[in-house]
Order: sequence, then structure tokens, then C-alpha cells
Amino acid sequence: MRTRVRAGDSSAFAELFDSYARAVYNHAFRLTADWSTAEDVMAATFMEAWRLREKVDPTGGSLRPWLLGIATNTARNQYRSNRRYRAAATAAAAAELSVPDHAEEVAARLDDRERLATALTALASLRRPEREVIALCLGEGLDYEAAAEALGIPVGTVASRLSRARRKLRKLADAETARRQKNLGATPGNREGGGPGRQSRGDHAHAIRPAQEGNR
Repeated sequence: MRTRVRAGDSSAFAELFDSYARAVYNHAFRLTADWSTAEDVMAATFMEAWRLREKVDPTGGSLRPWLLGIATNTARNQYRSNRRYRAAATAAAAAELSVPDHAEEVAARLDDRERLATALTALASLRRPEREVIALCLGEGLDYEAAAEALGIPVGTVASRLSRARRKLRKLADAETARRQKNLGATPGNREGGGPGRQSRGDHAHAIRPAQEGNR
């Protein structure tokens, strides 16, 4: 595959797209917190991959880390400042919670939507380098070596950034759990620790891992 990509084989790029478009799209969403922008990033990623095809190392394994690295750089260009990212994440979170309460199945999905929105807001509070390693290692399941390849940084740097990001997310999860418990205690008929609003320490990371609703 690497040899075919380097040679500009169009069928190889079609296979590459079929294999990794979803992963690139999910990764782009985790970095931009916007479905439409994620589509733009995905399209730009494969266009840039075509332009950079001759730089692909002919030896090696999966090209997924390479594509995710290109997607990360593309997302950086679209969201250069943390302030702009936080605004986008907040808007995305609000949109995720704006669902009509007219059916029992909608109520059953509300908690998952709220967890996703909370996870996006938590991601937005991280520094960009930390957010990128979280998206790659927890979101896409890359090991430290593959994440280092994608970002063009040492493996040790990936490990230290991921450790810092996890500590911050744990603190945010603890604060969110306390807030939810307080809200549940103030609502008549709710018992502490019950109800659809319950969230555990690991929910921020859990919401980052699976494919997001609405992916194509």
C-alpha cells in the first residue's frame, strides 16, 4: 500500500479513503467539536495526503497514524487559538443537548448526548497539545509510538502530555460529578446517585472513545 500510495496509484487512495475516512472524520470532530468542520478537515486531509504522497516512507505498517497526523495539522490551521476552540465546543455542546423531548427513546439517549457534550467541553479546556494526544490515544486508540509518529514528537513527550491531560480530565470529572449530585439532591423525587444524570469519574474519557453519533 505504501509503495502504491507513493506512486500516486488512484485505486490505492480509494482504498485508503474507504479504510480510514471514518477514523479521520471522528478524529477531526474530537479536535474541532463541529460536524461540518470535521467534514472539511477530512476532505482536506485526503487532498493533503495526495499532495504529500511522495514523502510516505516505503517501509512500515498502517498509514492511519500518517493520515491522523495530517488531520491534526489541518485542524490546527482551522482552530489556531484555544479561545476560538472553546467557543466552538460550547456551541457544539449546546446543540447536542437541544433534542426534542417527545418520545421515550429520546429520553433514553439524553444521558449519552449530555456526556458527549460534557466531554467536548472538557476537551476544550485542555491545551492544544494535550487535546491532540487525548484524541489520538484515547479517541483513536493509538499507542504512544503511533501517536508520536502522527504528531512528529518523541514518545516520551506523548506520555507526559497524556498524563497531564488525564489528571486534568479527572479533576473536571470530579467537579462535574459533584455538580450533578448537588443538582439531583435539589430535585424532588430524585435519590442521590440515581437517575439518568449520574456520571462517574471516567465518563469524560469514555465519551471520547466511541464513534460519535452522526458519523457517516
